[in-house]
Amino acid sequence: MIEPVAGGIGSSADLEAVAQLSQAFRIMSAELGKVIVGQQEPVEQVLTAMFCQGHVLLVGVPGLAKTLLVKTISDVLHLSFKRVQFTPDLMPSDITGTAVLEEDHTTGKRAFRFVRGPLFANMILADEINRTPPKTQAALLEAMQEHRVTSGEHTYELPEPFFVLATQNPIEQEGTYPLPEAQLDRFMYMTLVRYPTPEDEIQIMKQASSNYRADLSRVLDGQKILQLQQIVRRVPVADHVFRYARDLVRATRPGESGVAPYINDLVQWGAGPRASIYLIMAGKARAILQGRVHVTTEDIAKVAHPVLRHRILTTFSAEAAGMNSDKIIDRLLKEIPRTKAEAA
Repeated sequence: MIEPVAGGIGSSADLEAVAQLSQAFRIMSAELGKVIVGQQEPVEQVLTAMFCQGHVLLVGVPGLAKTLLVKTISDVLHLSFKRVQFTPDLMPSDITGTAVLEEDHTTGKRAFRFVRGPLFANMILADEINRTPPKTQAALLEAMQEHRVTSGEHTYELPEPFFVLATQNPIEQEGTYPLPEAQLDRFMYMTLVRYPTPEDEIQIMKQASSNYRADLSRVLDGQKILQLQQIVRRVPVADHVFRYARDLVRATRPGESGVAPYINDLVQWGAGPRASIYLIMAGKARAILQGRVHVTTEDIAKVAHPVLRHRILTTFSAEAAGMNSDKIIDRLLKEIPRTKAEAA
């Protein structure tokens, strides 16, 4: 049973909303499982980020159902969906929209009319975002941050809720435009989509080579998601959890007082304050999706990898030693102390 928490979620309506969100999460996971075989971790991370008003960068080799995952989520949540295939010749106006000159056949007058681009949807799949030039990447990232686009003298609000899920192929880097660290920082999560297990791969083959069509139920809608996003923000966090998130992020920064010596050798740039914020927000969402109205250090530890992995820039020495950001996070999670009550 969910108990009220002083200073946070306490009313019966709030507790009912928490229970509803937790139940909706279980139903959504089950519905997505009808189409997406395995991949429980990416599914949970994408749904968690959505309830935090965050964007996700999905990284994985082709053929791992990244596009299908995003499309299926939009169907389950009854949200409008647009897919943009990023190419080297894609221009900013191709995604934001453009003004066209039209003539009124009755009066003969001419006027500009804004034709909205594919960004005007609730869920945007930015497929292979690293294949388009920086100018177009910047237009997308501005929309992600501001939730609006500008054309000429006019600004147009994007529909709410608004989520961007971008995909990136980690193999082919020739002829691509890697996102700079400042732009990567705009994504709440970098989610790794891995190969399926042997059992899951058998199930994938059976589904893909048959007439199987999943009958999906719609769980939530846009208005309900906006309400639940506000509930997530009101989840209380104890001071020791704030300190744990702070200590974890500061431990990634070379040159900081008290950091482990290997950080100075292996890390060129550490995570910034946005990482601390996202750790707390993700911890809140994870707690509430599991039916709890308080955040633990375990919640913070569970979301550390997708929040931090793209915010830690390793050195050449780290690459030569076979150390990547995930391995550094693993080590920090073992070394950063939690409170005795949480660790017990």
